[in-house]
Amino acid sequence: MPSEYARQLGARLRSIRTQQGLSLHGVEQKSKGRWKAVVVGSYERGDRAVTVQRLAELADFYGVPVAELLPGGVPGGAAEPPPKLVINLERLNQLPTDKAGPLMRYAATIQSQRGDYNGKVLSIRQDDLRTLAVIYDMAPGILTEDLISWGVLDADARRAIEHVEPH
Repeated sequence: MPSEYARQLGARLRSIRTQQGLSLHGVEQKSKGRWKAVVVGSYERGDRAVTVQRLAELADFYGVPVAELLPGGVPGGAAEPPPKLVINLERLNQLPTDKAGPLMRYAATIQSQRGDYNGKVLSIRQDDLRTLAVIYDMAPGILTEDLISWGVLDADARRAIEHVEPH
């Protein structure tokens, strides 16, 4: 029977995978067989122990820091982690620079820090949204709505904003 930590780690792995719109089979396809669906699924269920090396490789594959895959400090896993904000970089690069320039520069900085240049999506934290709201000189909720209307964030981002600013 998996430990509580293994279940929480698996939940984080599943969350990151689904945020990127990947099925287990999709992971296998995208990785060209490097990551077998059955293995990733067993990590996500907590049925199979994942080594630190494999966890680092999986984080690299997903384009996230290893810390994003590790369970938070919530005892017993009682709280669901706040939803992540995933920027559609392909859509962002189609927007006019006068509109999306600050976000483009911010995303490029995060990519550089992470060494993540997959070019399709970039997950950001709620704190990043607060910073972007300051840059754009607007409330995080209004910025989120703009980013959704631009096609840069999907509508699920509205749930994440509840964790940034009270209603």
